[in-house]
Amino acid sequence: MPTIDRPRPQLELRQPGAHDRAVVLGCAIDRLDMAGTVERCREAIEQRRYTQHVSINASKLVALRQQASLREIICSCQLINADGQSVVWASRLLGDPLPERVAGIDLMQELFALAEARGYRIFILGARAEVLETAVGKLREQHPRLAIAGFHHGYFSDDESPRVAAEIRAAQADILFVAMTSPRKEQWLGQYGPTLEAPLVMGVGGSIDVVAGVTRRAPGPWQRAGLEWMYRLLQEPRRLAGRYIRTNMQFIGLVIKDLALRGRRRPD
Repeated sequence: MPTIDRPRPQLELRQPGAHDRAVVLGCAIDRLDMAGTVERCREAIEQRRYTQHVSINASKLVALRQQASLREIICSCQLINADGQSVVWASRLLGDPLPERVAGIDLMQELFALAEARGYRIFILGARAEVLETAVGKLREQHPRLAIAGFHHGYFSDDESPRVAAEIRAAQADILFVAMTSPRKEQWLGQYGPTLEAPLVMGVGGSIDVVAGVTRRAPGPWQRAGLEWMYRLLQEPRRLAGRYIRTNMQFIGLVIKDLALRGRRRPD
């Protein structure tokens, strides 16, 4: 896809600042609602301040305990939201409450609208090629003024990563959405993100499949009840059953353990 050269100020790289964050099972999460998160994203783009966004759910909190490299990458992210309702409930139960769930797919949709309104250029990396093309077509229908600077499927080898990164740099995107699975998207952004010259980079997992209509999102009542994972499980039981049962039980165990430790530390 052809790109238009334009002068761009140098990207500012810095570690996460001293923002107000809750700590849930050892993971610091920004105490932001959706509006506050969108505003933080807008500031990062306008100020050309490199910001890697990550969404945290129960499964990822469990993975952080088991994968040191993933934990290091996420702890260095400049913007961290609670994607799962269970994470919000755990934060309140553990006495360090988050205001609300900021689902990654909802934030992505908000950022599409923001980009269209402000002329930000987006790049989408990930998903299967045919799914991605369908999603891009639907985005152009829904957001006719959205500047899609480029897109590339997510099925490339490690050896191809430098070429893909160069393609993203050439596109001069303001927002990069990475629709790959965890932990690959976090690891790929941890390695290449600061070199891509896009001020805002965000992992969106399977959200592009939803945009394309390949998978369905849970209805509102299921989301509010914290059962979106179950809705996904009913759609793909063979692929997800073992993983969901295992990680959900581990997550519940971690919350109970943390509660017990807090109870023992509490003065009589």
